[in-house]
Amino acid sequence: QVHLVESGVGLVQAGGSLRLSCAASGLGFSSVAMAWFRQAPGKEREFVASISNRVGSTNYADSNKGRFTISRDNAKNVVYLQMNNLKPEDTAVYYCAARFTLATTASVYPYWGQGTQVTVSS
Repeated sequence: QVHLVESGVGLVQAGGSLRLSCAASGLGFSSVAMAWFRQAPGKEREFVASISNRVGSTNYADSNKGRFTISRDNAKNVVYLQMNNLKPEDTAVYYCAARFTLATTASVYPYWGQGTQVTVSS
């Protein structure tokens, strides 16, 4: 059974930083692509960033480029999302997700964490 568990619940001020972690179990972590999505109240779940399996190629939503960094530690089965220069519009529940190939569409990811709240105050 696949488990993805996010951590890093945070309340930060605008301009601050936060790092989210997602620990994975029950799958060959180094063989799967990982991604972060987020969902704000009343909005659809949107792509944040993704990272491929062994090679570690990354992809970011335009709104996050230059501010967010996705990385992974295959030895620890963990994927990270470092978020800098946070803005109030980054406030959302952040989810990690896994699938065997990279994608930016939430509906094609079969494995999800429970989500973690990030709140950025102005």
